[in-house]
Amino acid sequence: MRETEEPFDFPEPLASGDGALVYLSLGSLGSADVELMRRLVDVLSRTPHRYLVSMGPRADEIELADNMWGAARVPQTSIMPLVDLVITHGGNNTTTEAFHFGKPMIVLPLFWDQYDNAQRVDELSYGVRLDTYAFEDRELHEAIDRLLVDTGLRDRTAKEGQEIRRRDGKTRAADLIQSVAR
Repeated sequence: MRETEEPFDFPEPLASGDGALVYLSLGSLGSADVELMRRLVDVLSRTPHRYLVSMGPRADEIELADNMWGAARVPQTSIMPLVDLVITHGGNNTTTEAFHFGKPMIVLPLFWDQYDNAQRVDELSYGVRLDTYAFEDRELHEAIDRLLVDTGLRDRTAKEGQEIRRRDGKTRAADLIQSVAR
């Protein structure tokens, strides 16, 4: 679990807007697919929700909708506790951090470990896996709506995130490594 020192000041007008708050991140490589990012911006612009978007290395080529705020790089671990839902590529960092903060996910895998992470998230009902390039607009809209109203899921992920944070695995792992090194 990464930590960031950067505080996150909630941007206006998202801070006072209506709808759930959703974080969109496809990682550095995924967000470099400008056509995919533009499609996601278009599809998500037609929902009543607000979006924080990690735009990646080609941010200057992506125009966000009025219900969105984003930057090339955002302090993900400062943003994650604030959101209701995460839309991710399913990379290990974002997936682990979503679990750490107890957030349900929509996973749009692109390559490597992301397919396995997406499948496990879906199978274990921590979220929904969609076909990254072939999803129908309505599928993404329905997945968002379903996950946001599923109070059982949101309660379960929040409770499990709290337990993950309580266990402080990062410190325990560091202590184990030090003891082995000695």
